[in-house]
Amino acid sequence: MNTGATLRMLDRADKEVMKLTRADIGAVYEFMHKFRHNPENPGLNLKALSGDSRLMSARVNKDYRALLLHIADRDYLLVDVKHRGEVYDDLTRYAYRINRVTGGIEVVDLAPVGDSIVGRLVPLVAEPEPAQKPLFDAYTDVQLLELGVSEPLLPQIRELTAEAELLELLDRAPQLTTDVLFALFDGTPYDEVLKQVTDPVRADEPVDPEDFEAAVERPATQVTSDDEALQAMLGEAFERWQIFLHPTQRKLVERPYKGPARVGGGPGTGKTIVALHRVAHLARQLPPGADKPILLTTFNRNLAADLRTRLMALGGQELVSRVDIVNIDRLASRVVTEAKSGSSRRVVDDNRVPELWSEFLLETGESGWDAEFLAAEWTQVILGQVLNSRTDYFKARRPNRGRSLNRAERDQIWQLTERFSTWLEGQGVWTWRQVAQRAARLEMDRAAAGASGESSGGFYRPRYRHVVVDEAQDLSAAHWKMLRAMVAPGQDDMFLTGDTHQRIYDNHVTLSSLGINIRGRSSRLTLSYRTTRQILADALQIMTGEVYDDLDGGEEDLAGYRSLLRGGRPTFRGAATWAQERDLIVEQLRSWGNPTDGSVAICVPTNELAADVIARLQADGTRVVEIGPDGPKQPDGVHIGTMHRFKGLEYQRMIISGVSDGLVPRQMVNRYRDSDPKRYQRERQRDRSLLFVAATRPRDELAVFWHGAPSPFLTSRLVQRQLT
Repeated sequence: MNTGATLRMLDRADKEVMKLTRADIGAVYEFMHKFRHNPENPGLNLKALSGDSRLMSARVNKDYRALLLHIADRDYLLVDVKHRGEVYDDLTRYAYRINRVTGGIEVVDLAPVGDSIVGRLVPLVAEPEPAQKPLFDAYTDVQLLELGVSEPLLPQIRELTAEAELLELLDRAPQLTTDVLFALFDGTPYDEVLKQVTDPVRADEPVDPEDFEAAVERPATQVTSDDEALQAMLGEAFERWQIFLHPTQRKLVERPYKGPARVGGGPGTGKTIVALHRVAHLARQLPPGADKPILLTTFNRNLAADLRTRLMALGGQELVSRVDIVNIDRLASRVVTEAKSGSSRRVVDDNRVPELWSEFLLETGESGWDAEFLAAEWTQVILGQVLNSRTDYFKARRPNRGRSLNRAERDQIWQLTERFSTWLEGQGVWTWRQVAQRAARLEMDRAAAGASGESSGGFYRPRYRHVVVDEAQDLSAAHWKMLRAMVAPGQDDMFLTGDTHQRIYDNHVTLSSLGINIRGRSSRLTLSYRTTRQILADALQIMTGEVYDDLDGGEEDLAGYRSLLRGGRPTFRGAATWAQERDLIVEQLRSWGNPTDGSVAICVPTNELAADVIARLQADGTRVVEIGPDGPKQPDGVHIGTMHRFKGLEYQRMIISGVSDGLVPRQMVNRYRDSDPKRYQRERQRDRSLLFVAATRPRDELAVFWHGAPSPFLTSRLVQRQLT
């Protein structure tokens, strides 16, 4: 006879368990293991609590009891772990039900909010304050319930009159209730909250408020039943994201898609987490094998290494063994090397292309065209679109290129680019853009041959069954053409995550024109887990007035982007000179206690400014670590680097320095103001995105400094704060 049982842990129980001592956490794990083996074990003392047969308790150890919800026959949900005295004090404080909006199980412990939140908080105030209007007086109970607010908490919600009381309540509230009330408190209109917060987690089917078996399987019931994951909670480095996803994220991870799908969202909203869990979800559905049918790729090298580390922590070697994890340029290089096409040439960085064009024009005596214009035309249009002939170039669209070209001018440019390519070959070099273009052509030809039955290798099979791309906004058109050819169109073929507000490379694409149709399969995350509400509000001001694309010809905004974390307001200070600004950096580090444990970073616009800051801090005896192309060279010290280096990193505290006019944006951008307005706008937007990325790296505290005139990206409200 089978004596085993199913036991899952609710996410809010996990939060309580992690507050226990390490020994007691271990006891919880051992309890769950024993319970699954035999819930009738006399030592567990499983029994129904008076008042409701569904709510039960069981013995963890001599001090703690597990609070369980009986779902079905031998199916239980661990909803809390309490000290033995608390479990039996007042059973009426536990409310559990199925949320009619999400269909998920919610268990609310009403004791922490008490009969009167105000009564518990008022004694903390020295002098009584005048009566205030309830925070949510403008909304009816019906409206709040329609948004998904937990019904048992409505009486307490009606008594809230101050933010401190709201925070006290939401410390124990279900996730959706927290999301909704914070959004309303921040002034988000009701209809927007319904659209941005509630609808993404709404159940796909009608909800039966009595069917707990169905409810426990829905994404809104955040649970884990993985024994290894629970045991890993005992490890210092194990993070909650590896077990629990927000219901919005889980729906996106587990949903079947009929074609390419994209998930957008601001910094810290969990896009990378979603990408990693999507990979794990797809891997679990693979038939047994030793191949790697899933590709996980991104643009940045150090981000690719980080993805490997995090996927290993999430799923272990067995999962990672089925996934090809590689940055996009290395993948393109692999394709070219396999084909023995140009592998003897040395690859130079794309930022050297304008310099190489200048050398070429000087050597050949060509003076009719600007080197930077030709470099951009060659990389973005000819290489970017994988154009193989002059005829293709004559027909090609040139989005975001500004200056229009007639047929004769295109002919001149095509001839120059052919000569330039030959010149590069003579130098024994080529660029990463050329490698991507060659790889895309090789893969497109391979796919075409396979589709026509002309594949020389016999039966044709695409390289991958699934392709997952993180930081999708950074890839070029050639990259996308290569990826499109690597996976057959169809169910769950491509899954993309990214944010065009964080585009720091000059890659602008329309995916549908590249054979990647995400229409109707595009979603957006709006809840930031990384940074505080205060930092987020100032970072959003930096983006004021800018319009960004959605990778498919439309516009994308940050409406509804929010955080539930709180902290102090960021610091904004200016200095007369760069030397005085460096003094501000030293002063700020001192006010933070001069930490050198890797929790603090300093971000500047240029390598020269970084060298100055490093020299100044080293002269003061501060241990500094420069951030290179592969990330920080050491985990400790004060990390220092340029804005480009901070993509994918995060810190507890951060200083952004040198945010001055002429540095952010770069002075050279102004040369395009009249001659090429579209490029001027594009370059300014790229520099604004760099500042936005930097400003959203810190979790707790941010300081922004400048010398001379502040950057025009800093609004007058931010600049004037230094005077308050």
